[in-house]
Amino acid sequence: MKKAASILQNPTPNSAPPRAWQRMLSGRRLNLLDPSPVDIEIEDIAHGLARVARWNGQTTGDHAFTVAQHSLIVEQIASQQGREMSNAWKLAILLHDAPEYVIGDMISPFKSALGLDYKSFEEKLQQAIHIRFGLNPIIDPDLKKRIKDADRAAAWFEATELAGFERIEALRFFGPEPQLTKRPDVTPLDAETCKARFLKRFSELL
Repeated sequence: MKKAASILQNPTPNSAPPRAWQRMLSGRRLNLLDPSPVDIEIEDIAHGLARVARWNGQTTGDHAFTVAQHSLIVEQIASQQGREMSNAWKLAILLHDAPEYVIGDMISPFKSALGLDYKSFEEKLQQAIHIRFGLNPIIDPDLKKRIKDADRAAAWFEATELAGFERIEALRFFGPEPQLTKRPDVTPLDAETCKARFLKRFSELL
């Protein structure tokens, strides 16, 4: 009995390491620690993002407000701000939260608590996604600013219209109300509609 207990407590060196990959519906196996661009498919991204809820699901409406829908809105907002952009930049904006198809949407306070290791992991996956679709793995500083500004604007509308934030709270956390020529519609859509629209926009930009 003592020998058996010892074996259970101290597995042999030949024991298989913990699984670090996730199987996708496409059949791909994505290694989370060392993601390869060849294992990334847009259908998997769209399917996953259309089922990941923003704001930890704490939003009003008949459906969760998904990362796929948020991504579409961010790209729409960015296209209203500043000078014209290439389709490559618009595609990078559409895919700015693409890693969340694997790792989920963590709210900002939790990301801060996890620290730099999480950000490094997220950036590595983002670079693999960019390479897969012919985008520069290193985001241009101007593009990064546009993404950040549009992301903050989208969050402002989501927070005040869906997530229960008072306007004074939104002002504190997301800045002044964005002044846009076309206000985004943040009415939550069902997962299949989000997926279809995300794939359609991806195809248009690609």
